[in-house]
Amino acid sequence: MFTGIIEAIGHIAELRPAGGDLSVRVQTGSLSLDDVALGDSIATNGVCLTVVALPGDGFWADVSQETISKTTAQHWQVGQSVNLEKALMPTSRLGGHLVSGHVDGIGEVVSHQQRGRAWQLVINAPGELAKYIAQKGSITVDGTSLTVNEVQGRRFELTIVPHTLTETVIDGYQTGTLVNLEVDLIARYLERLLQGSTEASPLTEQFLKQHGYHS
Repeated sequence: MFTGIIEAIGHIAELRPAGGDLSVRVQTGSLSLDDVALGDSIATNGVCLTVVALPGDGFWADVSQETISKTTAQHWQVGQSVNLEKALMPTSRLGGHLVSGHVDGIGEVVSHQQRGRAWQLVINAPGELAKYIAQKGSITVDGTSLTVNEVQGRRFELTIVPHTLTETVIDGYQTGTLVNLEVDLIARYLERLLQGSTEASPLTEQFLKQHGYHS
């Protein structure tokens, strides 16, 4: 698990096709790897990667066909900047929201403009993810935990404060940039609960309304 609070910006240092999969070497820059061991997880632009080697200046990881097909890993290039976050520890402060590192789909930046010292960013989400994105709810964009300002259909708006701009790869976004999206875990689990199971479930929309959880 992760928090969506980016710890450092790294770079894709090497890409090696491997039998339909992909091996990637990431230079981690200022991210300390002193407490990282083989088998640990590091979110790379929101993609949970397992460390398979530690060459000294970063780590190697394997990227499966499934991950390549569902994330922007299919477009990664050598030299590209990536957001990095080590896995959450029991003693860590949860500054963002619970993030799994399992990307739900790819979004596209449709506009970005300066608002004072901040940026207003509008992203177009895949149609199947739109129902999980709520005003003032949480979403993860390339591993960064962000709060949704407004939602219009498949499009949602974000405000990016100066600190986030300088500490993440968002500063390099342009119109047309493709980004990894992970929706809020609570929204996904709530949908599953509402769907119920083979037996009648007491958690219905009517139940939520009666108890003040649904308007």
